[in-house]
Amino acid sequence: MNTLRQAKVGDTVKVVKIHGEGAVKRRIMDMGITKGVEVYVRKVAPLGDPIEVNVRGYELSLRKADAEMIETE
Repeated sequence: MNTLRQAKVGDTVKVVKIHGEGAVKRRIMDMGITKGVEVYVRKVAPLGDPIEVNVRGYELSLRKADAEMIETE
């Protein structure tokens, strides 16, 4: 299983599934990350947290823990 956290800078990945439950999953989906959307990895901070991505035409920063819940292909 590949996750958004494993994607390298410059990769464009497609979201397959969002793991997690309740408020955490809802928050990720409210930010525009839903099944089938393409996510471009722009930057990763020096220590790996946060990860900056481009989704649906805007920039978004995600924690490593949140990026781990997003399964990609």
